Amino acid sequence: HVQLVESGGGSVQAGGSLTLSCAAGRYTSKRNCMGWFRQRPGKDREGLAVLWIGGATTTYADSVKGRFIITRDKGKDLVYLQMNGLQPEDTGIYYCAADVPRRYWSNWAIPTTYEYWGQGTQVTVS
Repeated sequence: HVQLVESGGGSVQAGGSLTLSCAAGRYTSKRNCMGWFRQRPGKDREGLAVLWIGGATTTYADSVKGRFIITRDKGKDLVYLQMNGLQPEDTGIYYCAADVPRRYWSNWAIPTTYEYWGQGTQVTVS
């Protein structure tokens, strides 16, 4: 069983930045991808970014492209989501997720394609 743990959420003023972390124990390198999602109040969970472990490439949703950056620290076995230029509409619970079956890779932004999830961390922008 793979346990994902997010951290780094909190409150920030509009225009500010936050960096979220996701720990997958010692198993990050064994995953085929690590993704970040968020669920805003009253809205469905949406995919923000994914990091493809094998190719070390990234894909972003248009809504966050240019503002959010997903990276990985191999030594610490952590995946980060750096969020810049935060606005009140970015408020929500942020989740990391891991592993999408290869046949669903084109659907990386769909929550149901992921096998493992963290518990989420709250981000509030005011």
